[in-house]
Amino acid sequence: MQIRRKIHFLGLLLIPFLGMAQNHIPPQSDAAVDSLYREDQIYFGFTYNLLVNTPKGTSSSGLSGGVQGGFVRDMPINKRRNIAIAAGLGIAYDQFGSNFFVGKEQSGETIFRVMDEHVDFDQNRFGMAMVEIPIEFRWRTSTPSEYRFWRVYAGARLGYAYWYKTTFKQPGNKVYQTNIPEFQPFRITATLGFGYSTFNFFAAYNLNPFFKDAKTVDGQTVDFRALKFGLMFFVL
Repeated sequence: MQIRRKIHFLGLLLIPFLGMAQNHIPPQSDAAVDSLYREDQIYFGFTYNLLVNTPKGTSSSGLSGGVQGGFVRDMPINKRRNIAIAAGLGIAYDQFGSNFFVGKEQSGETIFRVMDEHVDFDQNRFGMAMVEIPIEFRWRTSTPSEYRFWRVYAGARLGYAYWYKTTFKQPGNKVYQTNIPEFQPFRITATLGFGYSTFNFFAAYNLNPFFKDAKTVDGQTVDFRALKFGLMFFVL
């Protein structure tokens, strides 16, 4: 419920910005056209998250989603200014719900386990908050006076998870983990965005796994990553 409330709250914050989005900007007169224009400086996005390359028996459970936002500097590299490179700074929150349990032995050793149907639990999720550096190569059909256009943005995000937490709840038992030695806080993600005007599809794939040198209790390699699909909104 917490992530749902966060998404709802961020959605309410997003409404005023969407009012300024490109397809609501009044057309300028020829005298006011900026020949050195830049595009899409602020972004907001919502995604549905999937875990891929998971140990055998892993399945989704509960809500898996994410929110993201940030600012980029658009730097056109050709005379027409429809090809550009962009770099900036953003933040993101992602949550994954599954039957993959992360806990600790009394000795302090991390437990990685795929729970079967005989394990009764109410909630099992992994969440993390990141600061990201997006880097994009951009192509669009924009002109100095055209503010509705097609775009394709491809690139990568270099991120650092400054906070993460696993949450497991079952009747009479709660387990939280905020210190997992195998977790890799540095994240590298490939991204692709494409669309027209305000609404754009967005996809992202983690190039490095969440955990390093980790195995489940039955010997399977823990090498899963995230695949995310969603919508991205841009504001000048």
